[in-house]
Amino acid sequence: MWLLLSFASAALLGLYDASKKAALKDNAVLPVLLLNTIFATVIFSPFIVSDLFGTGWFSGTPLDPSPFAGHPETSGSTAGGSLLHAHLLVIIKAFIVLTSWIFGYFGLKHLPITIVGPINATRPVLVLVGAMLIFGERLNWCQWVGVLLAMASLFLLSRSSKKESVDFGKNKWIWAVAAAAVIGAISGLYDKYIMTELSPMFVQGWYNFYQMVLMGIVILIIWLPLRKKTTPFRWSWAIPLISIFISAADFAYFSALNQPDSMISVVSLIRRGSVLVSFACGVLIFRERNLKAKAIDLLLILIGMIFIYFGSK
Repeated sequence: MWLLLSFASAALLGLYDASKKAALKDNAVLPVLLLNTIFATVIFSPFIVSDLFGTGWFSGTPLDPSPFAGHPETSGSTAGGSLLHAHLLVIIKAFIVLTSWIFGYFGLKHLPITIVGPINATRPVLVLVGAMLIFGERLNWCQWVGVLLAMASLFLLSRSSKKESVDFGKNKWIWAVAAAAVIGAISGLYDKYIMTELSPMFVQGWYNFYQMVLMGIVILIIWLPLRKKTTPFRWSWAIPLISIFISAADFAYFSALNQPDSMISVVSLIRRGSVLVSFACGVLIFRERNLKAKAIDLLLILIGMIFIYFGSK
């Protein structure tokens, strides 16, 4: 089941990337990110309210927002201290994800989505190393083939992108996307840790809320004083779509990680299959160039996903 949830998350993540690209075109990055966190918080507000006031609206369902739903052993006898600890874990996650998003949003604004997608697709390689060192996970030969194909795709992408005057070593937006990938890999490892203690809906609902608070502080300190000197903000209907797609993608992702037999290295790699959806959007919607060379990268990633799938059955 966790494999199917991972593939569903990947498809939704591709639509999320396409929505971001559309919303960020000739637009201010930080306000778009703030609105994303606001809309996501609104989406999950019923679950936040239910947990805050103990209404029990979703008790006994996969949508139960109680912090220890499915993990009753975590709360122990010191419920107050455990609850504070649970919120602290989620605040740390919100900070990590928001940092990754800021780098990623700026990079995506200035680069073709058909370049950003494959770079992000290599993020699980970093997760793999961490999963092996921290969680003791081991991959079989079939899964290793998938990982190596993903690494090969990044090498080919760095060569083909030069035709669009994008030098991987000198372009600052490439470095921004790379920073987002590294921080995102850290987030993936952290997710595996906290999902052994907390329920998916508690994490998703509250981390969106804390992201909104953190992003509001960033807007007040950084964007508002300089807004007249930077790209102006304009409304786009793609902005609420960002929140809808990422919320659905994350719910499938957290639900997959919440299953005891799931492997973060495999889940993370499958989610990078979102590049197939984002690439299709780059072709059909954004009319991006140099598609033949990038199609080879996509083929390698697709084959890698197949190896990962059958290696995990």
